[in-house]
Amino acid sequence: MSPNNISAIDDSIFKQYETPNENSIEQALKEALSLLNRKIVVLDDDPTGVQTVHDIFVYTSWDRQSIESGFAEANPMFFILTNSRGLPAEKTRQVHEEIGRNIAVISKRRAQKYIIVSRSDSTLRGHFPLETMTLRDTLERDTEIKFDAEIVIPFFKEGGRFTINNIHYVREGHMLIPVGQTEFAKDKTFGFYSSHLGEWVEEKTKGAFTKESCTYISLEDLRSVNTKKILDQLMKVKNFNKVIVNAIDYIDLKVFFIALARAIELGKEFIFRTASAVPKILGQIPDIPFLSRSDLMNKGNHSGGLVIIGSHVNKTTQQFELLKELGDQVEFIEFNQHLVLTPGGLDSEVERAKELAEGSISKGKTVIIYTRRERFDLDTDDKEQQLAVSVKISAALTSIVEKMQVRPSYILAKGGITSRDIGIKALRLKRALVKGQAKPGIPVWMTGNESKFPDLPFIIFPGNVGEKDTLRQIIEELNPNQNKIHI
Repeated sequence: MSPNNISAIDDSIFKQYETPNENSIEQALKEALSLLNRKIVVLDDDPTGVQTVHDIFVYTSWDRQSIESGFAEANPMFFILTNSRGLPAEKTRQVHEEIGRNIAVISKRRAQKYIIVSRSDSTLRGHFPLETMTLRDTLERDTEIKFDAEIVIPFFKEGGRFTINNIHYVREGHMLIPVGQTEFAKDKTFGFYSSHLGEWVEEKTKGAFTKESCTYISLEDLRSVNTKKILDQLMKVKNFNKVIVNAIDYIDLKVFFIALARAIELGKEFIFRTASAVPKILGQIPDIPFLSRSDLMNKGNHSGGLVIIGSHVNKTTQQFELLKELGDQVEFIEFNQHLVLTPGGLDSEVERAKELAEGSISKGKTVIIYTRRERFDLDTDDKEQQLAVSVKISAALTSIVEKMQVRPSYILAKGGITSRDIGIKALRLKRALVKGQAKPGIPVWMTGNESKFPDLPFIIFPGNVGEKDTLRQIIEELNPNQNKIHI
């Protein structure tokens, strides 16, 4: 099936699926998950994966001490930030081997079982199948566990990502666009063609797992709460074949996990490759209101905020254009990333941007540092060389924050690689608390005592999330000069 032969559809299709009784499903899910008694370890390939959770800790290291701390927490779930979407393939393999070895050691020492969720992009970009295959191979070598299947769930409601009839869609307005026809599928490093998830599996695994070998969990069975059929499907799957879960709302995941918890109880073992929705359900994270200015800001802080925009997807550029409506409320500083090929060019840009930013922030003005909107791509098909240039540009942006002495009232990073580098390299985060979300799919971390700026709101804004005016709204509402704020 060619990606261009799949038509976009209207989101009115959601009305075709009747919603089952949510109260009974909630109770059944709670009972099912309570029987698992497993630590949920979420490996996040960039900092945006906590888009649906709150009051959860994220660790930026995967050494044994960090993993043991995560296992020791009272909370049933913790995140490990691997940052692997910004790593070359071989480094990604090494990282996941090390994580697998350390989880095996800590789990055995504590006699505590676990579930591993490999959280990645809801538009299917990332090191698949490398990450989950490496985890499987490592854990099966170092433990007695044998994994029966990999559960694939890219559904992410807050970002407008839905799977219907095994085809994954990206919402644009009221239309659902097959993911293979979006800009995300054209990614220089992680590009693909297929919108049908079984075909995507076959494409990315180079035929090692075929469309026909996949098990498909249908919306019809989920909405009719046919957990017996779903359990039968899960009990039959073996040899690490893939289970594709259709979903258009959280209720679909809840029904699925009722059956899945029963399958685990009966001895089946799974690894998950998912977007951000799954940790919310597995961790039983309740909804809370979006964070307000009063939730985030110290009353005595009159500094301006700092916004760093590195992402170059079209949605980010559209959001950036609307920031111009803020006018004199903010200070715009363009960062010329095209100087990456000029010896010393980025160094001078960093120094210039830092001095301008510190001057405005100290006067209470929010600063927006943005890369030139003309995307910089090398004239090469070498994906890892292109990734290396992107990483070098991100490192330069990050060094602006590293060198700053003036503390902003908050930092907002736009884009996965950008937020990753600022969090780990510039702010020196080791462990951070996920406070909640500023808007749907936009998490806020509170920095720890070890950070360059302790107890600072760090807002992680994925490049592919939000409406056109979402970025402007957040900046407007966090502006210290605003009298009345509602996020």
